[in-house]
Amino acid sequence: MAATALSPLAASLAVACGGALGALGRYQIGRLVEGIAGSGSGFPWPTLTVNIAGSLAMGVLLGWLARASIAPVTADSLRLLLGIGLLGGFTTFSAFSAEMVTLVHRGFALQALGYGAASVIAGMAAFLVGLIAVQSAS
Repeated sequence: MAATALSPLAASLAVACGGALGALGRYQIGRLVEGIAGSGSGFPWPTLTVNIAGSLAMGVLLGWLARASIAPVTADSLRLLLGIGLLGGFTTFSAFSAEMVTLVHRGFALQALGYGAASVIAGMAAFLVGLIAVQSAS
């Protein structure tokens, strides 16, 4: 029997369920790390911790999916539920890390550098534009 792709609704539900769990996990781990580091430390320990943990988990997941002998539909379901949903809700930095490593691994180191620089610089610039726009409107 040939494998069939997930319906758009099933795929969306997998991402949504995983995303809800990932967001909850991010919040709880952030609270835990903040309790350990102290909220007055001034350094974003919770975000750093979540970004590193999410990147590690994404590497484990994608590495396992690449080596596992499972049906393509099952692999796609797991990628949607755990990769895009759970880890995406936990931290999108894990996807950024996976994309950067994939570019380098495929021999596109210069594009990876450009992607990384553009993501950080443009992301910070967009944040500042949004912040200034709201502050100016007050």
